[in-house]
Amino acid sequence: MSDAQPFENIKVVEFGQFVAVPFCGQLLAEGGAEVIKVESPDGDPNRHMGEITLMESRIFVSRNRGKHSLPLKLSDVNAKPVIESLLAWADVVLMNFRPGLAARMGIDSATLKERFPRLIIGEITPFGKEGPDADLSAMDIVVQARSGLMAAMGRIVDGRPAPGDPVISDYMAAMSLAFGVSSALLRRERTGKGGIVDVSLMQSAMTLANNQLIRSEDLDRDKHRIIIEKINQQRIEGAKFEEQVASVPSMRVMPLLAVYFRTYDTADGSIAIACASRGLQVKFSTALGFVDRMHDPEQADGLDREYLHTLRRSVEEIVRGRKSTEWQRVLQEAGVPVSIVKFPIELFEDPQTEANDMFYLLDHATAGQFRALTPPVKLDGEGFQPQKATAPFATETRSLLFELGFSSDQIDSLVDQNITREIDGG
Repeated sequence: MSDAQPFENIKVVEFGQFVAVPFCGQLLAEGGAEVIKVESPDGDPNRHMGEITLMESRIFVSRNRGKHSLPLKLSDVNAKPVIESLLAWADVVLMNFRPGLAARMGIDSATLKERFPRLIIGEITPFGKEGPDADLSAMDIVVQARSGLMAAMGRIVDGRPAPGDPVISDYMAAMSLAFGVSSALLRRERTGKGGIVDVSLMQSAMTLANNQLIRSEDLDRDKHRIIIEKINQQRIEGAKFEEQVASVPSMRVMPLLAVYFRTYDTADGSIAIACASRGLQVKFSTALGFVDRMHDPEQADGLDREYLHTLRRSVEEIVRGRKSTEWQRVLQEAGVPVSIVKFPIELFEDPQTEANDMFYLLDHATAGQFRALTPPVKLDGEGFQPQKATAPFATETRSLLFELGFSSDQIDSLVDQNITREIDGG
């Protein structure tokens, strides 16, 4: 551990599973924090999703590096001394319990703040702590639907709205929680006081749709009410989702969507281009050899939607005439932002990811070697560092409980009562 790491000597207890809290815990570990991940005696459910070896999976390794795993049956009253020791040891506690569970165990954020004034409690809830949905459970796909993000992304499969395959609201929540915890630690340095960091999956998802969640109360409010009434009527009438989508105005300007800010089919694949400014649009049209009358002030006002459809079809035909690599070269030389549409699997040996050390090789004690992402944030002086794999499940139980002040006899008793598990790491 380097003294240049921002979270050196910060102790974190992670009561989390699945995605958001575990990934936040990994980010803190990459910044030098000591993280104890508390798991059920059966392990985080992600351990069992496509197991490579017993209790180890790609998904688990993707968001649980650099931690120490402690199996603990939190619901058992005899686990309370261990929980108390963890809370007294920690600087930061991370939680994403289903609504109401933390309060039933007496470790909700309000209780912890009162009992441990210097403790920073980071909590992720599905929909926020107040309001009619506060007590509901949810995961990413449900949150994408509830927050408007799914519709905002515009992905439709078999006529139905579809989520993005990556659990993007979870990862956005993890990054937001890490930022909140960092901010709370900075404030504690100044004031000596801890606090509560409150992040919801719903607002994280809404942040990803930020461009569409801004409204002029003078210009838009009444129009939006009319649109919502129309959508509700379409739902009553059983209109298809595509018809409902057509009722919602896009925040993007139509020429952008039609021609200048989109993907295109090429002769052998797909490319994406982004020409948000007039200058980039001219470069794009010049490189492809077409004239857009929208760029002529004397003609632009008289052009209608049909003109855009005709222009779009014409440009699509031009782009289909050459291979993706050819268009990428031509457009890059013209100064137009462009990329071939890549699959994630293509990035492992990509020259750009290699040049910027975006991956590293991770040796796992039981599951072999992984190529894994390095920390998404770089801080000079080795501030964030790729971490080793978390030790195999339940192999550090005794050493962790020793560190928390438990004797060998007490640890034996906890194991015998199935409150914790111990597996020989040899």
